[in-house]
Amino acid sequence: MLGAIAVSTPVWLSAPAPSRTCNSIPRICFLRRIPCPTMSLCQTQNFSLFSSTYPLHFSPYRDSITRTQFSPNASSSSSVGTAEYTEEPTTNVKFQRSLSLPGCSASLSLLGTGYREKVFAIIGVKVYAAGLYVNLSILSQLNAWKGQSAAEIQESPSLFDSIFNSPFEKSLQIVLVRDVDGKTFWDALDDAISPRIKSPAPIDESALSTFRSIFQGRPLKKGTFIFLSWLDPSKMLVCVSSNGLPSSVDAEIESGNVTRALFDVFFGNAPVSPSLKDSVSKGLATILK
Repeated sequence: MLGAIAVSTPVWLSAPAPSRTCNSIPRICFLRRIPCPTMSLCQTQNFSLFSSTYPLHFSPYRDSITRTQFSPNASSSSSVGTAEYTEEPTTNVKFQRSLSLPGCSASLSLLGTGYREKVFAIIGVKVYAAGLYVNLSILSQLNAWKGQSAAEIQESPSLFDSIFNSPFEKSLQIVLVRDVDGKTFWDALDDAISPRIKSPAPIDESALSTFRSIFQGRPLKKGTFIFLSWLDPSKMLVCVSSNGLPSSVDAEIESGNVTRALFDVFFGNAPVSPSLKDSVSKGLATILK
């Protein structure tokens, strides 16, 4: 059940500033506007949203074209931001540096950002940007990694296990950078989670069913926020909003196997967004100096 997406990689040709032509008699000035032509390259490809091992079937709306203006000074290797926001440089999605979410007892702070991309030939298809937020009390449980480099932290499964097992809250924010059908989004998520649960118990099946019901028949537009918030290792809240930060909780998932599998999708040994895990590792290395 493979879907297709129209990938548009337009190139903007900068037009000169509007020129002003003046007649000497009578002295009337006319503004002449020079049109700015646009060239675009479109290809249709199939790609996986969450897992490169378990292919995803992605079917956004065919008539939706995402246009990105390219800047020669844009950087994909460092984060930029203001006092209140950090911008994920590849997708240009801005993440608040701290936020409060429904169901969470304390404000959460941003540790790092990244993006999910599938590459076909020379064309990179950006699917979403993501950021990990944590209750900073978690850091008190990571003293064993003080002074380690970002590379050492990234290769330490026990550190990320400690983050997951902490009783303090953490949340993953996903920001879609293109339109996605809700069922397709869930199928992708399920394809990534299910292989990580070897022998699902009835409570796991129930949790997955609840999870699925959030997205079935629900179009997810570009710019939609999806928050996956771990209250503790066995309980997770799901919030979806197309109008900024959510004001309510869409569902509560209670299954240690499901919540752990989801965390592993992003921060395990084969993360679906290496840039996110790398950024979080750098953030931790900076904090734990």
